[in-house]
Amino acid sequence: MPTCAASGLENPAFLIPDFPTIQLNQALPDWIFKMAKFPMTVLGAEKLRAELHNLKTVERHKVIAAIAEARSHGDLSENAEYDAAKEKQSFIEGRIAEVESKLSNAQIIDPLLLDAEGRCVFGATVELEDSSSGDAVTYQIVGDDEADIKKGKISIGSPIARALIGKYADDEVEVQAPGGVRKYLILDVRYE
Repeated sequence: MPTCAASGLENPAFLIPDFPTIQLNQALPDWIFKMAKFPMTVLGAEKLRAELHNLKTVERHKVIAAIAEARSHGDLSENAEYDAAKEKQSFIEGRIAEVESKLSNAQIIDPLLLDAEGRCVFGATVELEDSSSGDAVTYQIVGDDEADIKKGKISIGSPIARALIGKYADDEVEVQAPGGVRKYLILDVRYE
């Protein structure tokens, strides 16, 4: 595997053809700092905001109190409670940063305001019929963080959502699933 000349460490990024190289004393290009927006429904954004509020107002204060309590027990070098509280604090702060980043880079889409003329798009609710079994299923195409197959919400990045995007009612789609190719008939496309 190729190695980085500066650090001597193996790096798979060096295997990418035509990937621009950056010298250590060179200013970083603007494209490194531009993050792509990713889609999220209004409900998904509300859930992330609620989680962020809980992390900042409840969980952060609990862990601060736990650290203070563990410090009061004396020697920190052999204090398992202190280590556990610090580890939990690290997890909470990391999750806060992750959720804030997701919210700041989200393109929030309200399915009720969509006018896609009957096409399957992000946020659409799609009713399908499995061509082999005849079973009907209904899915809403949502963001990666919102996906929950038990609630009928599939990720925009899933094989079935990728196959559905751009299709209309009465179209038949083939989905490359882990168990093989599956065919579905699109019965209805709604924006709710």
